[in-house]
Amino acid sequence: MPRVKGGTVTRKRRKKVLKLAKGYYGAKHILFKVANQQVMKSLQYAFRDRRQKKRDFRKLWITRINAAARINGLSYSRLMHGLKLAEIDVNRKMLAELAVSDANAFAEFANAAKKHLEK
Repeated sequence: MPRVKGGTVTRKRRKKVLKLAKGYYGAKHILFKVANQQVMKSLQYAFRDRRQKKRDFRKLWITRINAAARINGLSYSRLMHGLKLAEIDVNRKMLAELAVSDANAFAEFANAAKKHLEK
């Protein structure tokens, strides 16, 4: 019985990896072994950063809300607490968008929060 040669399968697998490595610097897009290592690492980064992105955006929104809140004479935590007392349920993404694009609307939220903090 003749031996089994896996040339076509191996070539297909290697081509797939090298296609994923397209655009990488130096040997990382040419040599299979190095490319395979980099593709594996890249997939790890992608997995990790899909979660990291959510944290980064939340951090950004909080920073923007805090800056706008301080312009209106409140800290971030006091603003959020005041909105909770006022039973205004608006998420941080929308608050940050208002802080950047519509300062008057954000000021109304801040005034509502201030009013309920005084009670």
